Amino acid sequence: MSKKLTSRAEDYSKWYNELVIKADLAENSAVRGCMVIKPYGYAIWEKMQAELDKMFKETGHQNAYFPLFVPKSLFEAEEKNAEGFAKECAIVTHYRLQNDPDKPGKLRVDPEAKLEEELIVRPTSEAIIWNTFKGWVQSYRDLPLLINQWANVVRWEMRTRLFLRTAEFLWQEGHTAHETKKEAVTEAELMNNVYANFVQNFMAIPVIQGLKTESERFAGADETYCIEALMQDGKALQAGTSHFLGQNFAKAFDVKFANKEGKQDHVWATSWGVSTRLMGALIMTHSDDHGLVLPPSLAPNQVVIVPIYRSEEDLEAITEVANAIIKDLRGSHITVKFDNRTTYRPGAKFAQHELQGVPLRIAIGARDIANGTVEIARRDTLSKEVVGLDGLNDKVKALIEEIQDSLYNKALKFRDDHITEVDTFDAFKTVLETKTGFISAHWDGTNETEEQIKTLTKATIRCIPLNGKLEAGICVFSGKPSKRRVLFAKAY
Repeated sequence: MSKKLTSRAEDYSKWYNELVIKADLAENSAVRGCMVIKPYGYAIWEKMQAELDKMFKETGHQNAYFPLFVPKSLFEAEEKNAEGFAKECAIVTHYRLQNDPDKPGKLRVDPEAKLEEELIVRPTSEAIIWNTFKGWVQSYRDLPLLINQWANVVRWEMRTRLFLRTAEFLWQEGHTAHETKKEAVTEAELMNNVYANFVQNFMAIPVIQGLKTESERFAGADETYCIEALMQDGKALQAGTSHFLGQNFAKAFDVKFANKEGKQDHVWATSWGVSTRLMGALIMTHSDDHGLVLPPSLAPNQVVIVPIYRSEEDLEAITEVANAIIKDLRGSHITVKFDNRTTYRPGAKFAQHELQGVPLRIAIGARDIANGTVEIARRDTLSKEVVGLDGLNDKVKALIEEIQDSLYNKALKFRDDHITEVDTFDAFKTVLETKTGFISAHWDGTNETEEQIKTLTKATIRCIPLNGKLEAGICVFSGKPSKRRVLFAKAY
């Protein structure tokens, strides 16, 4: 298969799909809408998972695991949540197969093996977790419960795309219970900040923190906090959400506690999550027509060393130097790979590591050893320079920091250049069709106006920015009074 990618300008969607496959991140599976995450893609996800898990534990959360299957009666207990996910649910109705007497070698559902109660394959875990919490909480002394789960979920999407929207995906979901409303709101805000910190500082993706409108909230939430990012094609991507659930689930599952006055009260709740959708965000924020561009913080290999040699003697000498470099770099907690495969030429190795987004490539040849130098190539700028072996460790550390910062600042400039204030609906539509990006516009606060704009333009309110100031104005669509601007965009 050719390694050359379709250009982003020619067909952004095709470019994305080709890149995911050619960079060995993932591929479609035999199950409709489901993906196989390949080792290189999973290595990036593992880095995300490790960093997030550390951040969760630093804020007092513990990991647990809950069943994949949810009894239908439990799923229905919180009505808004059940209604919100009903169209995406996969359902288990039978527990056994049998040989088909009419078709030798084939199997069919055993009609005698029908479940007494149908099981929902979890699209989210609030129902099974809150049914469990009921047995864990009796007194205010049992609170807060700060639980996180790393798991897979199933949402039977009709239109799928690798990482961005699949029928099954990996994620983490936090579920917490609190004594007071204030504590739960503080928790929801804290976790939204944790997500923003991770996405900006580790993924090098700038985000806008905000609140979802009522129609865009998580089903069953009183408030949904979010982080919104902007991709290179001008579409927004919801990178994470944190929900203040009020007492809705506690009342649905009768999760009560004896407060300090000895009275019974329902707990206050939150849930929050990010998924392998972040892989799609990572790809679409930084990558180019040559392939992946990975921030060093999340690259499986931050440095790759490629030997260039003509004889076995050359390779032995280069290997000795490479091993010394590897020892120094790993001592500085830099991940490094020595690509000494004999089945590929240096040019093919360069092309592969460029396609897979390795931040720094070091080439060493016999002449370099004689001169005490190496060639360093940066993936983000595609620039090269010859540097001395003395001080190479410090040089690599400095470049890694520079690349991380540079990727963030480049994405930030693009994002900020694509936030446009408009005051008329004609201007709104013009920006949407030509410039794209976020549109900052006044909105009258009604679901009707929000839905009409979505129907006419396919743009949705991505968030009500948390740092947005109150500003009296006129709704861009209805002409009615507005208290603040919100951010619209077409989105993934």
